[in-house]
Amino acid sequence: MSGLAEILMKEGFQVSGSDMRVSDLTKLLESEGARIHYQQVADNIKKEEIDLVVFTAAIHEDHPELKKVRDLGIPCLTRADLLGQIMLHYKNAIAIAGTHGKTTTTSMVSSMLLEADMDPTITVGGILESIHGNFRLGDSDNFVMEACEYTNSFLSFNPTIAAVLNVEEDHLDFFKDINDIRHSFRLFMEKLPAHGLLVINQEIDRYQELTEGLACRILTFGMEGSGADYTACSLTWGDNACGSFTVCKKTEEGYQELTRIHMDVPGIHNVKNALAACAIADEMGVSPAVMAGAMEHFGNAKRRFEYKGTTEGGVKIVDDYAHHPQEISATLNTAGQMKAGKVWCVFQSHTYTRTKALLEDFSKSLSAADEVLLAPIYAARETDTLGVSHHDIARGIEALGTPVKCFDSFAEIEDFIRANCKDGDLVITMGAGDIYLVGEDLLK
Repeated sequence: MSGLAEILMKEGFQVSGSDMRVSDLTKLLESEGARIHYQQVADNIKKEEIDLVVFTAAIHEDHPELKKVRDLGIPCLTRADLLGQIMLHYKNAIAIAGTHGKTTTTSMVSSMLLEADMDPTITVGGILESIHGNFRLGDSDNFVMEACEYTNSFLSFNPTIAAVLNVEEDHLDFFKDINDIRHSFRLFMEKLPAHGLLVINQEIDRYQELTEGLACRILTFGMEGSGADYTACSLTWGDNACGSFTVCKKTEEGYQELTRIHMDVPGIHNVKNALAACAIADEMGVSPAVMAGAMEHFGNAKRRFEYKGTTEGGVKIVDDYAHHPQEISATLNTAGQMKAGKVWCVFQSHTYTRTKALLEDFSKSLSAADEVLLAPIYAARETDTLGVSHHDIARGIEALGTPVKCFDSFAEIEDFIRANCKDGDLVITMGAGDIYLVGEDLLK
């Protein structure tokens, strides 16, 4: 929302809004002329001051401000609708979709276009260091954004280029099941025009069913030997679990080596993200040398295996936004490749719906850590606990033989870590809520 507010202000619109608390983003918006309320109450809404209201999928119909807006008959757009309208003003509107990896891959594509002086407008779901935020207003025909499937938001978008990184079970408070999710991704792909381009992960289960009959051009990406249009060949690993690989492109004569990529972010999942980004950049005319250069100094978005520091006792603190079992597995696999002592995973599950639907998968993925410390579930937008808690996750982990403990507060977790973690150990705070505060407190 903050990025869209900046686009509108820079185009001359007056913007007001509300948030639950002061943050660096709200301070930035206020410095640029936005009027922000920090109490979300109906009195904030005055018909004579507002021509249009934009709201996110996180805002429910019983929200006091939105109820007042409805009562007054003020025209509304969802965030996704507004974003879709903005995209129509760009020749190259690039949307990165998938159950996970969106923020990182959007950031990678953005970095390559910036390195190539293609001056993109960027809106990304995390804080990207190279643009010092989550938004950049460019002056070109290139727009890069991540496309979230939650509440079918991405069906409001109008991309000309799209990537689909993976299609897995998630957001089961909205989707019925994996088939419902696959159907939505298919509808998203159908948004691409005949002159458009789809870049899709060949590892997606039965991906051909999702792409069959599409009007746009389709390119696949995958690991060496997959037969995909773009492949990551000759993969090697450094001590920090960062991969190096050669980008190979399928041609009529066979595979052509484009460039060697040396990653500065760890994990096999990031190799695949980078490959997808390279495919898009290559199709947009970015030179192989520029792609390689962008990736060599690509700093991951905030909260994506982000190294936060080392405590006085020699314990490394890493924070990661992983909140889906596949993301957790990827993060813990990466941690296991690093030269460290014990890997401690401090996990805060995100939403009761997701926890209940994927309970067994959470236990399996978390059991890859040496020790697991569980915080209470982060409710986010939900009020019904569905009878599930972090103790249910713990029982599954314990059954798989991994030591696990449940805590009622962050302070208790921090005390336990101080008493039990040793020099050389790695502590990963993990989840989409506010679990990162544990690591920050430990480093103070």
